[in-house]
Amino acid sequence: MQRESAEKAAWRVGELAARTRLSVRTLHYYDEIGLLSPSYRTGAGHRLYSAEDVLRLQQIRSLKALGFMLEDIRSCLDGQGFSPEEVVEMRISGLREHIQAQQRLLQRLEMVADRLDSGEVPTGELVETTMEVIEMSERIERYYTPEQLEYLAQRRRELGEEKIRAAEEEWPELIEKVRAEMEAGTDPQDERVQKLARRWMELVNEFTGGDPTIARSLGNMWQQEETIHGIDTARMREMIGYISRARPADQG
Repeated sequence: MQRESAEKAAWRVGELAARTRLSVRTLHYYDEIGLLSPSYRTGAGHRLYSAEDVLRLQQIRSLKALGFMLEDIRSCLDGQGFSPEEVVEMRISGLREHIQAQQRLLQRLEMVADRLDSGEVPTGELVETTMEVIEMSERIERYYTPEQLEYLAQRRRELGEEKIRAAEEEWPELIEKVRAEMEAGTDPQDERVQKLARRWMELVNEFTGGDPTIARSLGNMWQQEETIHGIDTARMREMIGYISRARPADQG
């Protein structure tokens, strides 16, 4: 009887979305990742949110407004992994990294501006590099959400600069090996290609942390941009398609 009364007082997902100005899709996603699961479901499987669920949603929105990642919000609210103090410190660390990156860009632009003011013509290489940094920053903000950027900053801290540099050095070599096999017409099922495909996916997963939403954002950027870091994305897409047809035995 008590449960029936609670269910009658609960909010359906559409009602909660309308009241909070969130999309139903967002609430479904919160349920999928275990951030906010409804306390009840109808016999037909429809979500019903209790007053406690609504309170949790308010807490989620408050922390999200402060810039916290959804994963950290979940850990904080569930009392697992990170304490509220640790989450705050992580956010501070992430903001510092973002500020430092912006400061480096500012210094580069100020250097170009100073040379222009003094009548000096900056070298083409300096201007080109600066524009690449600006354009890449704008691209990243177009394809990744603030939460994803924070997650990627956290991934960078977890991996460490040494491992990141090693991956950056390995990528061009791996791309050339894949290109050579593709142009030679090697069957994607060939063990050589499967080995390359395994390493390709390992490097991608190092970057994304296995997060499918970030993998999709990364894929969207390669699909929609013409060049990235000077790489012809059309040619790169061909290689990605080639790699996707290689099905290593240990990946089913």
